[in-house]
Parts: sequence; structure tokens; C-alpha cells
Amino acid sequence: PTYTPHVDTGDFVVVTNAHKIRLTGKKAETMSYPRYSYYPGGYKEIPYARVLERHPERIVLEAVRRMLPKNALARHMLAKLKVYAADTHPHSAQQPAPLEL
Repeated sequence: PTYTPHVDTGDFVVVTNAHKIRLTGKKAETMSYPRYSYYPGGYKEIPYARVLERHPERIVLEAVRRMLPKNALARHMLAKLKVYAADTHPHSAQQPAPLEL
């Protein structure tokens, strides 16, 4: 797939095995994900380890979201990213091809 910052190229990306993600250094102990409920005192920071055990797909989704520009086009691009914790996914009918990195 190609990437152009100002154009939504229309490619969907399916990421599997999100539970196997690993971080280097001390990021696993120090990294946290902020949440805010928009109520007074509703700010929470959830540690990386808890997010990894409960919702590992959110780690990949949040990392990609932070790399995209902060506009409406980024929200459309992020909707085309499908992340799954295991190696099974419901997109087998589209015959996704693996991308070797």
C-alpha cells in the first residue's frame, strides 16, 4: 500500500497477532495510556501491562493513531485499519496477502 498525507488511498490493512507485541527498554514499565471521561476527576492513566493483557489491539491502534495527522482524513484512514489480538480474523473472504517487513 502507498501512503500520501493528503489523500485517502482506499487500502484496508489487517493486523493480526497484536498480543505478541514487544517494547524495548523500560517502556513496558513506564508507558501508560491516558483516559478522560469528561467528568470532574475523571482522568485515569492505564498502565501498558494492563492494556496488553485486556485489549492488546488498542496498543497498535493507538500507536498508528498518534502517527497520523490530527484531522478528519486521519479518522477515515484509521477506520480502515483492522487490528486483531489473535491470528484469526473475519476478513478471509477478501484474501489478504501478508506483507513481509
